[in-house]
Amino acid sequence: MVATVIASHGRIDVLVNNVGIGGGDSSATKLAEDTWDLIHDVNLNGMWLTCKHVLPLMREKNKGAIINISSVAAECSTSFLAYKTSKAGFDAMTHQLAMANAKRGIRVNAVAPGLMDTLMAIEGISQAIAVDPDALRQQRDGMVPLGNKMGTAWDVANAVIFLASDRAAFITGVVLPVDGGQSARIG
Repeated sequence: MVATVIASHGRIDVLVNNVGIGGGDSSATKLAEDTWDLIHDVNLNGMWLTCKHVLPLMREKNKGAIINISSVAAECSTSFLAYKTSKAGFDAMTHQLAMANAKRGIRVNAVAPGLMDTLMAIEGISQAIAVDPDALRQQRDGMVPLGNKMGTAWDVANAVIFLASDRAAFITGVVLPVDGGQSARIG
């Protein structure tokens, strides 16, 4: 992937790690070991491997922005152990990479979406738990403090664009919730 981008564009200025699977996830006593491994391999190892191969290029230029798509599930209560811990790993890796690369001019931040009205979220969850998609949408809307309405993929994209831009030139090591106030209910 890195070689293809370099061959086509000559450099990498921004890396967005937008990965997340959770199919088959469950509680600690019901979760299958192969499901745990797959979720962590895709979510956490995928992020680490892209950073591993892109960071040397950004270090050569002493500039770059990495934005990792985490989840408020890393902090909020959820019954899905592997997804939650993989996204908590996103947050920890974001912080570590931000501190390790700040002197090289590389900013590393994360966006933590809350409940989003996306095809993957609504259709995937409704099928997994055998609930009508419209009923699920209504239930999830009611859990969001800001306007009783889930966010959209555009809400996440706009946060990513901001963190990748020069307007965020003095921001690193941040996990930015994009959740309509959902995570503010903690505590």
